[in-house]
Amino acid sequence: MEVSQTALWVVIMLVAVALLFDFMNGFHDAANSIATVVSTGVLKPAQAVLFAAFFNFIAIFIFHLSVAATVGKGIVEPGVVNTHVVFGALVGAITWNAITWWYGIPSSSSHALIGGIVGAVIAKAGAGSLVASGVWKTVVFIFISPTLGFILGSLMMVLVSNVFRRSQPSKIDKWFRRMQLVSAGAYSLGHGGNDAQKTIGIIWMLLIATGYVAAGEQAPPTWVIVSCYVAIAIGTMFGGWRIVKTMGQKITKLKPVGGFCAETGGAMTLFIATALGIPVSTTHTITGAIVGVGSTQRASAVRWGVAGNIVWAWIFTIPASAFVAAIAYWVSLQLF
Repeated sequence: MEVSQTALWVVIMLVAVALLFDFMNGFHDAANSIATVVSTGVLKPAQAVLFAAFFNFIAIFIFHLSVAATVGKGIVEPGVVNTHVVFGALVGAITWNAITWWYGIPSSSSHALIGGIVGAVIAKAGAGSLVASGVWKTVVFIFISPTLGFILGSLMMVLVSNVFRRSQPSKIDKWFRRMQLVSAGAYSLGHGGNDAQKTIGIIWMLLIATGYVAAGEQAPPTWVIVSCYVAIAIGTMFGGWRIVKTMGQKITKLKPVGGFCAETGGAMTLFIATALGIPVSTTHTITGAIVGVGSTQRASAVRWGVAGNIVWAWIFTIPASAFVAAIAYWVSLQLF
């Protein structure tokens, strides 16, 4: 497919915007990886973000591109996507991320992007142009991922409590300060593996739509993969401290053993979802796991009002980002 010089610059601009979204994803979601390890005092903030960024990046060598394939080819019918749709989707996702970051609300960058795609596509061609199976499995996991995180986090806490019930609290604290480095690394690995692939997917979608990549290609170009993992790692290095405070301190008070259990339960959930090619929310997952760990102590250990506000943000993420994306799509028609 021939692409004009003007269209080439539009594609370059949209790739840059997608990488900005990826950076914001790391920045916005850094809290998911490091909130517990910072709040328990295992790592200082600067150490934690470097630690998480490293594991975000090395996920490139571990996970298959199943999530990227879902976003790139499994959400929208072939032939519907164009530069205006991608622009609308990215603006919708970035706008919602910026709003929730400003207010310190741990919402989902993943669902903001999916909502953006849905809103822009509906604005262009109607809901019939969406792939129902891809959209629905993403929506269903809005509920499954925090539930699974809750279950696995609480089970880990019960298991660890039983195994170490005769140990001295000081020894448990010392041991799990070390173990939390393992669990935080695993969660950061899952975060990079699932979230970087969402941006890979939308750039892949753009390149297919504009003819730079054949629709039959089984994988996106290597430069797309590497640049997306680098962008999310750099974003994580800058960290979203407003959200770190909410995740690490406001939902429930965590000790190193609780942080280990929450991160381990969350990491297992992310590994399962990524293997299945499902773009889940790392925010939903770790929130569910933190609440699960807190609830094993006593129900009052969880600040349910804070958790409730977070759930409302989850509910509004897809429709809010879809609404902004639809407006951005119509605006883009006047711009290029």
